[in-house]
Amino acid sequence: MPVLALKIDVDTYRGTREGALNLVHLLQKHQANATFLYSLGPDHTGWALRRAFRPGFFQKVSRTSVVEHYGLKTLMYGVLLPAPDIGKTCTQQMRAAQAAGFECGIHTWDHVVWQDNVRRRDAAWTKKQLQQSFDRFREIFGQAPKTHGAAGWQMNEHAFAQLDAFGFAYASDGRCMLTERGELANPSAGPHRLQAFGKTLSCIQLPTTLPTLDELLGRTLDSVVIDESNIARTILKLTASPRDHVFTLHAELEGQKLAPIFEQLLEGWKAQGYDLVSMADYYQKVKNDALPTYPVSWGELPGRSGELIVQPSSSQ
Repeated sequence: MPVLALKIDVDTYRGTREGALNLVHLLQKHQANATFLYSLGPDHTGWALRRAFRPGFFQKVSRTSVVEHYGLKTLMYGVLLPAPDIGKTCTQQMRAAQAAGFECGIHTWDHVVWQDNVRRRDAAWTKKQLQQSFDRFREIFGQAPKTHGAAGWQMNEHAFAQLDAFGFAYASDGRCMLTERGELANPSAGPHRLQAFGKTLSCIQLPTTLPTLDELLGRTLDSVVIDESNIARTILKLTASPRDHVFTLHAELEGQKLAPIFEQLLEGWKAQGYDLVSMADYYQKVKNDALPTYPVSWGELPGRSGELIVQPSSSQ
């Protein structure tokens, strides 16, 4: 049976307090598993407004109604309002996901700081950010984290090496390259290992294989504007041919206004014969496979501004 691993990025204070718990209930309703990846430090979402000068930023904002999904208050954190410390103030909500039986892992310490800086930072800065996340996770959950999913799919070689140092067996920090229609550019793309500083790392990468909702909403594919009435159908077309997939969703989107779309996807994937699993479940399926090794690579994806960590087309 093909598996579809659900990776939930929880970026913000609001997403942790509201959206993530909504998703816990929705997943339980449909007997689906998933992995929740949490931002564990301050919510400086307002600082992301600096991205306004990046190519493609305004186009994405206009398509995805950022204010509507994240809320004006969230967009003021770190600018006109103090940044709430997510890990300190949302401990109860995070533990609720764990108590419900869901795998929890690290997304980041400070989402905006990591996403906007990590690519060009050194080993000391990178290790400090990751160590803060590691220590805070252990305080909240009473155990060491086992997995990681990078904020904004942004990493550097020091970060990948640190995941090995933590002993993480698997993570989901990157993306598979996609065509304009959202199809895999390389049909064989999927689980792999990475090289950092000339060394093959032990941590298996389980990259996201499908476009996210915010990458598709508002775009025109085959002369049809993708909106909330047809986006689930569009994604289900991409999963019609059975193969393993990883889908990234966001507590701030699918956990709130876009929850009905996610419910359509859950029903559709089950009808297509997928086993809806966590990242840990997916790792158990592939851990003994002979996996390719790739260098750390960057690329652009349709519907998203800037470069991300991507799985290149050829291995080493």
